[in-house]
Amino acid sequence: MWQTFGFEFVNFYFIPGLVVGCIYALGAIGITLTFSILRFANFAHGEVMMIGAYFTWTAMTLAKNSFGLSIHPLFAAIPAIALAIGLFIFVDRYFYKPFRSAPTIRVVMASFGMMLVIRSFVQSVWGPNQLTFVPGIARPNETVKSFTNSFDIMILMPNKHFWIIAGTIMIMMALSWLLTKTKIGKGMRAVSDSPELAKVSGIDVEVIIQATWMVGGFCAVAAGVFLAMDLQMLETTMGFRMLLPMFAAAILGGIGRPFGAVIGGLVIGLAEELSVYPWFGNGPLLSPGYKTGVAFAIMIVMLVLRPSGLFKGRLF
Repeated sequence: MWQTFGFEFVNFYFIPGLVVGCIYALGAIGITLTFSILRFANFAHGEVMMIGAYFTWTAMTLAKNSFGLSIHPLFAAIPAIALAIGLFIFVDRYFYKPFRSAPTIRVVMASFGMMLVIRSFVQSVWGPNQLTFVPGIARPNETVKSFTNSFDIMILMPNKHFWIIAGTIMIMMALSWLLTKTKIGKGMRAVSDSPELAKVSGIDVEVIIQATWMVGGFCAVAAGVFLAMDLQMLETTMGFRMLLPMFAAAILGGIGRPFGAVIGGLVIGLAEELSVYPWFGNGPLLSPGYKTGVAFAIMIVMLVLRPSGLFKGRLF
């Protein structure tokens, strides 16, 4: 009985929850960095995730149609990351920078408007209909990785889930090195604590802001590509649907705490998936259509009981 319970729970609920949590975590990193350094909620972050996935699909399609090459989405994401970072920097320079000293609500509304602009641009270029991210079906011997643990529970992990989890771990390791070992990372932490004091100390705040957009853009595209790999399709609202869970993850971990955002993302992802598990044997505990409500509920509870988050982030 334990083997049956464990097989179903691990393969159909825990691993998918972990995968979704990894996607939330990467997206929440950009949100928490933007919030802590630029002091505003960037509602266009989800759309950058989405357009990064579309850029990746375009690179894959061009390679296939022009050269007959079938390249992995992670390789196709390299030019997409460069384009997304360029978009982030362009938007910051011409749409956000003029509002640096303005009330926060103006920047928030500017980001909301930019969200609509990016979505409309994608719909104009790629169309409003869904697109298949990876045409065809993977070869049978590459579809699933099988593992057997000490409890004799076979773990079936599709290749896409393996790459999402492994990719997230590698990005977290690179981010840890960047924030703790490099001058840019230390500057980002200093500006997050006090932009005025950092400027007096000789730190070029504008350079730090550009670095923040680069890191946020990289993580956003990675999250968007991982989401497209998981869903195997693209649609113009995919980024917007991820926005609330990512904000919930950032708040849960603590604003200004990138690694707190990672923990928050994993908690939100697992909570959503485990909330539909038939714990009492009479169907799912919660209807799958209400999974997003779990993220909203966790965010509200955290704002009421511990607004600084699990890792005591900043309060504005």
